[in-house]
Amino acid sequence: MILAVTGLQRERRILASAEVEVVLGGDDIDRHAAGKRGVISIGIAGALAPDLKPGDWVVADAVRDRDELLPTDRDWTARLASRLPTAQRGLFVGGDTIAATAAGKAALHRATGAIAVDMESHRAARAAQRRGLPFAAARVISDAADRTLPPAARVGMKSDGNVDLPAVLRSLLMSPWQLPALIRTGLEAETAFRALLRGHRGLGPGLGSPNLGKLPPDVV
Repeated sequence: MILAVTGLQRERRILASAEVEVVLGGDDIDRHAAGKRGVISIGIAGALAPDLKPGDWVVADAVRDRDELLPTDRDWTARLASRLPTAQRGLFVGGDTIAATAAGKAALHRATGAIAVDMESHRAARAAQRRGLPFAAARVISDAADRTLPPAARVGMKSDGNVDLPAVLRSLLMSPWQLPALIRTGLEAETAFRALLRGHRGLGPGLGSPNLGKLPPDVV
């Protein structure tokens, strides 16, 4: 069985299967990784590379956690790239807070050279490293590098991966000017979730792991 690490309950519902156990980034990833055949970070992410747009897949060759580069498994990464033929490969960077502003994302891109940022890949990579397991990471872009997330979107995610609707509504009441940006953010997130669903189907059993099952024909 493969362990998939993601950030939202909606991602979990898309990814879970008989071959894949899905945990959230705030869970005890190390404990769940025990006895698994590999760990993959998968879900949505923010773009750092300026040419990426919502719905684009990205596959990591390594994940930066502060000053350390954590490599991905070569065979698994190659398999992901072959099953997601339009995906851009490169470096991911892990963060413990949301990269919410266009200026912040641009600075992070300049400082690290990373193409995407998320809040789970570095944690998943560390857990795989401690357990001596293969690790891979593949993500779908939800917000482009030049997008600044409105305040309501930043407060909208709870630690259990659900949407904090009361917090979103309170933020809108305090700052109604952000409604158009929030609608745009939601539409772009929908694009990402649809791409995640299509890519999940194309990756097949074990999410592209060379150790599990025969993969179906390309559908991505």
